[in-house]
Amino acid sequence: MNSKKKRRGQMSEAFCTAMFLSLSGGLQDAYTYLFRGKVFANAQTGNIVLLSANIMDGRWDKVLHYLVPLCAFALGVLVAEKMREQFQAMQRLHWRQLVVLGEVLLLFAVGVLLCALGLALFFNYQLMGKAEELLFQMTYLTTGRYSNHLIMGLGVVFLLVGFGTMIYGTRRLISSVVSVVVPDKNGSLMETIFMQRKLTRGPAITVVGGGTGLSTLLRGMKYITNNCTAVVTSADDGGSSGRLRKELGIIPPGDLRNCLTALADREPLMERLMQYRFQGDSPLAGHCFGNLFIAAMAQAEGGMEAGLNATSQILKVRGRVIPSTLANIQLRARMFDGSIVAGESEIPKVRKRISRMMMAPADAPAANAAVEAIAHADVLIFGPGSLYTSVIPNLLVDGIREAILQSKAVKIYICNVMTQPGETDGYGAYEHVKALIDHAGAQFLDYVIVNDQDVTVEQLRQYNAEGSMPITPDVDKIRSLGITVVPARLISKRDLVRHDPRKLARVLIALIYRLRLFGRGMQFFDYFFMRQGMRRMNKQNEDNK
Repeated sequence: MNSKKKRRGQMSEAFCTAMFLSLSGGLQDAYTYLFRGKVFANAQTGNIVLLSANIMDGRWDKVLHYLVPLCAFALGVLVAEKMREQFQAMQRLHWRQLVVLGEVLLLFAVGVLLCALGLALFFNYQLMGKAEELLFQMTYLTTGRYSNHLIMGLGVVFLLVGFGTMIYGTRRLISSVVSVVVPDKNGSLMETIFMQRKLTRGPAITVVGGGTGLSTLLRGMKYITNNCTAVVTSADDGGSSGRLRKELGIIPPGDLRNCLTALADREPLMERLMQYRFQGDSPLAGHCFGNLFIAAMAQAEGGMEAGLNATSQILKVRGRVIPSTLANIQLRARMFDGSIVAGESEIPKVRKRISRMMMAPADAPAANAAVEAIAHADVLIFGPGSLYTSVIPNLLVDGIREAILQSKAVKIYICNVMTQPGETDGYGAYEHVKALIDHAGAQFLDYVIVNDQDVTVEQLRQYNAEGSMPITPDVDKIRSLGITVVPARLISKRDLVRHDPRKLARVLIALIYRLRLFGRGMQFFDYFFMRQGMRRMNKQNEDNK
């Protein structure tokens, strides 16, 4: 019995030794082949010949002897080639990098040694004679006898500790990298990594509009997908944007700023800074810092597109923000009485019913990036926002309307929850949809999301003086146009009657999941991680209160 155990131990030790020599030989061959003039340190050519000969003779028991070093060689080639690429790209390692790398390698090496010792003890490989002998002596001195079960238990313990050490070292390395590239410190490391992967896989969504409604939507969109593009109207001529437009000759940055801030993965301080408006009697009074920042970046980078890209990098924006046109345009409205009102800020003031929106110049070209975003979108979303001064102006830009009509994306319109004085007095959801179709020249919508939540008396009080009223859903009327209606409770619980970004995002998640907008259809885990993103947004909103 003892001779059998001894023979088994010798065979195990011989097998492990052979495996070790095969692996080390293969790795050595790979190194010399890549770094020493494509020569072999060992006889890999002979291994290939002998492997082929044994396969031809059908001696499959011998094939493994030559296959292991060849596989090790192939693995070594891949590892060595990857290392060479890394070192070629890295001009010089800073001593801090060397410290981190050395720490991780040390932890990993200790983990490997502990795992090897654990396996040796468990299977009685006797690879580390001195260490094993010492452990046997310790067990004898402690218990008064030699126990194989105890030694196997110690092997399991060493194995677990070794694995834990390797995992800890790997985690330290990943944490060091992620802490630099991921600004959000909330949540676990694995949650952050998985969320970023799933968001990158999300559908390509292009949102067309402007104003406060668009930025509200985008706050929820960034938790659905990173592939989100906002095509923003550039017809604002009032406030800080209007002043910068006249003084610097740039397109108004106000709506662009709101969208960038909404999509930004930023600290709260940065958001407050971008939205800060100067006070007092100085020339800067009334200007928003974010508008000045975008204007400065546009001049520094040589154009508004380059300036927006640079601003997006600074704010770590999840997606893109693109003006519908880079031309200096002016909105004009023809009223039902035949009069024409010029200027985006002047149109609501006349309090007349709008018949048709126009733009000067009428042939202002669309930004190429905006047309591409519409053409490559899986989902096109219009609104929410001022119907005539935020959403429809995008349809007037030469090239935008054509791209929308030709797009095969699912087209969704999010209707406002309240009428806007001077623009949509007395309008229901049907009138909003009909105005969009009239200006597009064809029925292009697939879905319309409308609010069916009642507005409380307390919420209505502050709107009565302005003449703003809740918009009726008009579900049956809209369906008569061949459009699917999605009614939902969308109003925020705060004082202002606006869309709640969380509720709106949940409705869109459910619709995107139901439509199966990915090639093979959305998987369950995609939907799950979207819902996880919504929980993160809810938590952040609660923390900011």
